[in-house]
Amino acid sequence: MSTAKTSTTARSIVDDVFGRGMTREIWTGNYEKALPVSVQDFDLTAVLPAVFYMFRFGYRRGKGKFHETFGSDAKTTKERRRATTIDRVANKLAGTASFEGFQDETTRAILGDLLLCFCLENTKRALGRQEQVQRVAPAHYMASWVDLPDAVVDLRYVPEMIVAMLADQKGQYVTQNHEGDRTWFAIGRGFEENVLLKAFHQGMMREGPLSGRTADRFREETPVGLDQLLMIRLAQQLGEAPEKLRGSEGERISNQRPIAEQAARHFSEDIRRFVRAYAGVIPRHAFVDLLESCVAVGLTTIITSVIELMFEWATIGGIRKKCEQRPTQLFVDCSNSVHRGLRALAEQSMDDFMRRIERFPVVLMALRLLDYGARYDSKLKKLDIPTWPYATDWLNLLGEILYQRRVEAQAILYDFERKAAELADRLQEDYPETAEELRSDRAQVNPVWRLAEALTSLQGRGNTQIKVIRLVDSVLLTARPNGLAIKRSVLRKLAPGAGTKKHEVRSLVFTDSVLDYFVHLHILRSGNKSGSRQMSLKDFIKILRERYGLYVDQAPPGMTISNELLRLNRLVLERRLRDLGLLVGVNDAEAMKHLMPRFESSEECGNGLD
Repeated sequence: MSTAKTSTTARSIVDDVFGRGMTREIWTGNYEKALPVSVQDFDLTAVLPAVFYMFRFGYRRGKGKFHETFGSDAKTTKERRRATTIDRVANKLAGTASFEGFQDETTRAILGDLLLCFCLENTKRALGRQEQVQRVAPAHYMASWVDLPDAVVDLRYVPEMIVAMLADQKGQYVTQNHEGDRTWFAIGRGFEENVLLKAFHQGMMREGPLSGRTADRFREETPVGLDQLLMIRLAQQLGEAPEKLRGSEGERISNQRPIAEQAARHFSEDIRRFVRAYAGVIPRHAFVDLLESCVAVGLTTIITSVIELMFEWATIGGIRKKCEQRPTQLFVDCSNSVHRGLRALAEQSMDDFMRRIERFPVVLMALRLLDYGARYDSKLKKLDIPTWPYATDWLNLLGEILYQRRVEAQAILYDFERKAAELADRLQEDYPETAEELRSDRAQVNPVWRLAEALTSLQGRGNTQIKVIRLVDSVLLTARPNGLAIKRSVLRKLAPGAGTKKHEVRSLVFTDSVLDYFVHLHILRSGNKSGSRQMSLKDFIKILRERYGLYVDQAPPGMTISNELLRLNRLVLERRLRDLGLLVGVNDAEAMKHLMPRFESSEECGNGLD
């Protein structure tokens, strides 16, 4: 029996026992009160254009005109989507008044290659001009006019979470800011009132109301780079920004934040300081790469912090204070996988983490079960505990129920005990092992954990674990030139006589882009002071360890690493920083080694609200 068929059969049984309403809420892999993104893979490089749109208009992006404009004359949306290729986009643009000299096959091929290099990306990052176009790059603010991916939900609610963290509002939904509001990331206001839009809006002005989807205009006399001009011309062919999202998903941007408050605050602070300091200094194409590295670092820290908090919640039934929250502590191979010994250590560190997160879906299932039980308890409902922007108090309440530290827990857990017994009877014929696990309280007395284990198993434990792994790969920008991790396939021996099995191993690395970003961010002076400060290599490594959980010259807790390899890792990092022009020192004395930026920050970074 296939996994899909098994899962469908199991869900119908759960439907009968729990009811469709409850099943609909628990039969998923997400729990937005802890982590407001879908636990699935997504393309991080496609996130920023959607963020631009939400900042500009204050609601989620819906249908636009990209496929309608550049697709074929096919009747169905699916056919138009498939027909939208680089060649077709280039041919359409070459026929407009804005482009001259692109009339033959060679010049149009050159135009297509430029589009593929700077503006658009094919499905599965395929090369060539005949593949289906699937993503738009954040070359300019006008990328927000291009509705790629055509369903914003394909970005797994990551843009919504980023907007909520940066806007830092108090209500249940992100709303338009009023004139005079003190904020770095204004919602639904002018370009100048939002740090991120200001960095990408070169040449833009508004003619008409703030809410107008055709109000954004490009000043033709403004000098911009080739990549930005291509994006502007591409968007101009669409005529207007996409409309707001319609249907059951809803247009409103949830203000739900990840439970990792410390990591969320650091993310907001890092992106604000970096963009304000370097948006007008670093060449645009390089700046976009570094900004994507910034987002990858921030989201990785958030995801790993949430995972650590959830595992601790499962153990003690509470969320630790913001000031005590930490991301997962991992060893980084500074040689970029060149040195086998360092690579093996980084793979071991990451492999331990990946094995631990296999239980993450079970913890989320337990949270969904308790959440459902608590929300419909009449006494607990009267407490009126807010769950946004941070659901810390609510998760603490669920932990108290789980560990029976409240009188209401008895009734809720008794109900789960009855459901577990009934579900076991219904599963006996098709899933006898799962039924036995539900009945047996010897290994696990608490019915919530028995149900969580059983329901995750019925969903397909392999499927749920793969989705967590893909989420981690996505935020790490794994195998990308500006990412934080690489992976490779290895063969592992099974039991004697059982042969071998292919297995993917991952390791954290510092790509050149990530090093560039880290150095330029952390040499900025704090507070209202502009310019950069002198920072020693020792202090830099300490920041990486304490703020992001990235270990270079020390072994993470639980690992044993020789002093020789730790010294080597540090020396490799030092050499790479020198090669990139990011470290200077007149001799080998540690006190004489300090970081040096390749780009001087703009003066404006120290003025304003800091």
